This record gives sequence, C-alpha cells and structure tokens, in this order.
Amino acid sequence: MNIAEIKKTDIANGEGVRVSLFVSGCRRHCKHCFNEVAWDFHYGRPFDEALKEEIFSALKPRYIAGLSLLGGDPFEPENQRGLLPFLREFRERFPEKTVWCYTGYTYEAGGIREEHARCEETRELISLIDVLVDGPFIEELKDVRLKFRGSSNQRVIDVKRSLAQNKVVLYLT
Repeated sequence: MNIAEIKKTDIANGEGVRVSLFVSGCRRHCKHCFNEVAWDFHYGRPFDEALKEEIFSALKPRYIAGLSLLGGDPFEPENQRGLLPFLREFRERFPEKTVWCYTGYTYEAGGIREEHARCEETRELISLIDVLVDGPFIEELKDVRLKFRGSSNQRVIDVKRSLAQNKVVLYLT
C-alpha cells in the first residue's frame, strides 16, 4: 500500500483537528474527483514502519481528535489489507480518539455493498471505524453547503450505532 499524502492538522475531513491519511489507489475515477493523482496505486510513498510511526507521532497531541482515512479509496481491497493492522494498533495506542473514513463504496449491513470491494478484512476494518462517509462523489449532486461530504448522495454514517442496530444510522443528516 502507498500513501499519497498525510495532513497532520486537518480540520476539513471530520470533527476537530485530525491527522488525515490519504491512501493511493482507486478504481472508481469519479468525474471531477478532488484527488485524481491518488487513483494510481503506485503513487506516493510506501506505507512502511517509519511512515506509520510518523503518523502515530502526529496523533499524540491532546488537541488531535483522531484519524481520518481518505484516498484514493481506503476500501479498495489492497488498501484494506494495509490499513487493518494499522487501525488495530491505532485503537490500542489511542482508544480515546476517533476514526473517520471516506469511501466511494456504499455501506450495507456491517459491510460494503459492492462485491468487488469486499474481502476478508472488510468487516473488521469497518468495526474499527467510528464515522464512515460513503458513496461516490457525483458532480451533478455537488453541494458546497454539505458538511464533511461533497455530493448529496453521500452519507455520514455512525458506524458503531449502525452495527449495534443492524441498520444505517446517520451521524449527520
């Protein structure tokens, strides 16, 4: 897995000040995507131990509310395999901080609706996320007034409550 970018003090991709990790690789290629450069799975830097520790170090300050995962797409199977061990360790080190994740895929019943995006890591990865912003960016539905999403088809989902109630529970309406 490669990392396209790290933002160590991001206020646009989730609540509070966050560390945002942009993974490389996306097969969707949404029209007018804000991050086309990250479609390429080989773009950026390899996600190695040094980069992981750099991210964990950036997460340490008390003013950092948590981690946001973006892309590319974190739910491409290759990225899920790279992110799962990282999120397990994140949860051990920072149990009080939240994880927001942005994906062009759609959430359904504790998993991802699109079959080609599901793999053996999907359910556990989802269980480690607090808020999931799902759905592809659709240019025709773009609305700059929306909070934490780019187009009106996208949902901001409370994953913990959705898993507990076995239905989609919105974090923001």
